[in-house]
Amino acid sequence: MNLSRRPLTLALAGALLAAPLTWSSAALAEEPAQVRFSVPAWPGVTVKTALASRLLETLGYEVRQQELGSTITYEALTQGELDAFLAAWLPAQQGMYETTLEKGLIVDLGNNVDGARLGFAVPAYVYEAGVTSAEDLADEEIAERLGRTVYSIEVGSGMSDTLNEAVENDTYGLGDWDLSETSTPGMLSAADAAIDREEWIVFAGWTPHWMNIEYDIRYLDDTRDMWGPDGGRSDVKTLVTTDFAESHPNATRLLDQLVFSADDQSAMIRGFSYEEREPEEVALQWLRDNPERVAAFLEGVTTRDGEPAWPVVQQALENPDA
Repeated sequence: MNLSRRPLTLALAGALLAAPLTWSSAALAEEPAQVRFSVPAWPGVTVKTALASRLLETLGYEVRQQELGSTITYEALTQGELDAFLAAWLPAQQGMYETTLEKGLIVDLGNNVDGARLGFAVPAYVYEAGVTSAEDLADEEIAERLGRTVYSIEVGSGMSDTLNEAVENDTYGLGDWDLSETSTPGMLSAADAAIDREEWIVFAGWTPHWMNIEYDIRYLDDTRDMWGPDGGRSDVKTLVTTDFAESHPNATRLLDQLVFSADDQSAMIRGFSYEEREPEEVALQWLRDNPERVAAFLEGVTTRDGEPAWPVVQQALENPDA
């Protein structure tokens, strides 16, 4: 494990590092079976948690999932009512994350999605016409062609707050622009219609999401870090409670090693949200299609009774009735 990216205590870090070498079968058999996840109603985390749950259940754990919003999730983690959260999206949740971390009751296991970002999205033909940076939005001709409107999701979301602040501060010349704030389906419906007619449009986009597969879109350079540090790059972190990390070192190791690319997650979201397949079906298909990745997730991990994890999971995945 790469401990440099996690605020673990020295004692806990040492315990987790030593664990794969010193656990006995008897000790592993005593690791509590229950693992409780928070699952906000977001497609990416829904499938990702279904995948983690499938692996944990195959290894002998009992998994519970609760659909909770992020605010309630942080509160429940603090109170020990949940064990794990795979959707700590930063910087969007920065305040809640830092407040909870400072209490010393959670362990940050690091980023579980590489390549996540927020930003202004435009169709490829708009980008190829020369609109490549958010700085270009201040150009009068470009602003007119875009209708001086940014399409976005619901009022009250982190993205909405960011855009409203940009209009208020006239960032990128947006002071006299309108915000069309509806919902994710409403925004994407507007984008879909514009792309069908090859009209110019700019909207609040993010990856991972199925929009990046279904639509040929590009993200504008965010030279002022309006969407967050490093041009809108985001982290999607795995959090567990300190108690869980100490009592479930084996399960914690597995959760620590679950890392996906933004493309992986976009494909999962497409299967669940766009194709309307069950999250468990999408998760199982990904596991079967990516055996080498799954084996890496399970490096140094065992079943609850101390057997190497990969052979057990491999057999389960090769079983057509699994």
